[in-house]
Amino acid sequence: MVRTPLTPWERQRGEQFGVLLRQARGDRSMVEVAAAAGVSPETLRKIETGRAPTPAFFTVAALAAVLEVSLDELAAACAQDGDWDEQALSA
Repeated sequence: MVRTPLTPWERQRGEQFGVLLRQARGDRSMVEVAAAAGVSPETLRKIETGRAPTPAFFTVAALAAVLEVSLDELAAACAQDGDWDEQALSA
């Protein structure tokens, strides 16, 4: 199966999503958060840097649970029609 190339907006959304997760992670180590979510630190690093702009739903759900961020907040913060704000997630 051939994947359709991502649009510039989809790549930007992936980068924004990564920034949001990084902010939510705060001072916790990448290894700690990744282990708690059941993903590899490399996977989390790729998501946080935007190199994996379309992570699987269950990966996102696991990270959201560990970081105590609602999926609704993440979705709203990365919505196409909304203005992205680095402070979009409540601390």
